[in-house]
Order: sequence, then C-alpha cells, then structure tokens
Amino acid sequence: MTTRETAARDRVRNALREHEEKVADRWVQLQREQVILATDVSERELREEADLLLAALAAALAQDVPAHRAVASYRDLREAVTELSMRRARAGATPTATSLAVLALKEALLEAVQGTTRDTEDLFHTAIFLNRLLDAAGALAFETYVEGREEIIQRQSRQLLELSTPVVQLWRHVLAVPLIGTLDTARTQVVMENLLQSIQDHEARVAIVDITGVPAVDTAVAQHLMHTVNAVRLMGADCIISGIRPPIAQTIAQLGIDLSSTLTRATLADALAAAVAMTDQPPLGSDLPAPAVR
Repeated sequence: MTTRETAARDRVRNALREHEEKVADRWVQLQREQVILATDVSERELREEADLLLAALAAALAQDVPAHRAVASYRDLREAVTELSMRRARAGATPTATSLAVLALKEALLEAVQGTTRDTEDLFHTAIFLNRLLDAAGALAFETYVEGREEIIQRQSRQLLELSTPVVQLWRHVLAVPLIGTLDTARTQVVMENLLQSIQDHEARVAIVDITGVPAVDTAVAQHLMHTVNAVRLMGADCIISGIRPPIAQTIAQLGIDLSSTLTRATLADALAAAVAMTDQPPLGSDLPAPAVR
C-alpha cells in the first residue's frame, strides 16, 4: 500500500471506530431515501445487515491489504457481502439494487470521515480509497446475486421437471412414467433417475414408459427413450413403451428407428395388461370382490 492509501485507510478506520452507530444509521437511511431496496426489508433487518458488514469492514481495515483486494482477501468481509446479497436475492430485490445498496455505504463513510477532517486533499484520497474498497464489494454483491439466482432457477427447474415426470405404481411390481411434452436430455436424465430409484424402492419388475402425451417423436427423442429402456434393463427390469399412435408409428418407421427389441403397446391399458402377465400375477380385475347375489 502507498503512504496515501495507508493514511486514507486509517482515516476510514478511525471514523468507523468512533462513529460506527452513526454510519450504520446513515447507511440505512440512504438506502431508504434512494429507494434502491425494491423490496420490503424491515428496519431491523437493514440494521442487522449494517452491523454485520461494518464489523467485518472494520476488521478488514486493520489488515495491511490494498483497498481493491480487501474484500477478496478478508473472509469475514467477503462472507458478509455474500450473505447480504443472498438475502436480498431471496427477498426479491434486483441485482442492480443489491449492488447499489452496498455502494451507498461510500457516502455514509465519507460523511463520517468529514467529521474528523476538513482537509480537501485528505478527503479526496479517502474518496478514492472508498471507491476502490466498495466498488469491489458492490461487484461481489452483483456477482453473488446472479450466481445465487441462477442456482435457485436451476433448482426450481429441476423440481418442475420432477413434478412433470412422476413415477406411479400401477400394479404390484409394475411402475409407469407418463410423459407429456418434449423429451430432451435434461428431462431424460430426471426420468431415468426417478424411475431407477423407484424400481429399486418398489422392487419393480416392469416399467412402462407412456408417450401418449409426447407430441412428436424424432431421432433425438427415440434415442432418449432407448437410453431409458437400456437403463431399466440394467436394473434387471423389463420396459414397455406405450402410447404408440399411428402417426408416431409411421414416423418411427420412416426414420428407420429400431424398436424391435422393445415391447410396445398402443395404449397404457394394453401395456398394463402385458406387464401384469409378464409378472405372472392374476389378470386385471380377478382380485375384485364378486358381485353380491340378489
């Protein structure tokens, strides 16, 4: 660090030590005044964020580290900024509002320094120091927000995929996966994971993959289906593909896709009847009680 930067750091650290409560209050006020929250964050939550961040900042300023590297080098400060950003993301704030909230701390700190010195040159170098320090913090807040939202979106997407590809038990040792919509690589992976786990959990011997709700079958969809069939076979179970409508059958034939080694049925009902027969169980309906004799 240069002599000027060291002096600026000391001025900020001293101002923060002497006026920490005032800086926290001012930072909260600035966020409210500038309407950069874009979410209902309570006064108490804002003050908790301020206390945590300022405590970590004070500790970081005690280290002999250049301003632009303080956030990256000091773990507690980095974690305080990261946690603030993640809380704002969960609360629905925008990434811009989140980074601006961090940057608003510049003004609060500079006002505190002005209370200890009126030297124009000192204030100029202090402002430069704060820019380098908190620009890095604002960038980290923005980056963390984007990564956090991406993680949330991916998790929600996977949950939606799981909900859209349920595995249901139709009969003893017989499972079914009714597919609706386009079958892509990501969805195939979810289908396979859920189906294979269910085969293990239910000791299933037959799995039915019903494609009645799949609008069209092309080479890619057929490959995804075959991957699922092969995975089921590796688990020691048989697989039936149902829902082969005339247009889909014609498309499969035209594409030259070989499903000869896979049992197919036109409807889910036909597939269930075949599955029950394959598991050597009583025919469908045979276990129903006899009608009462009048």
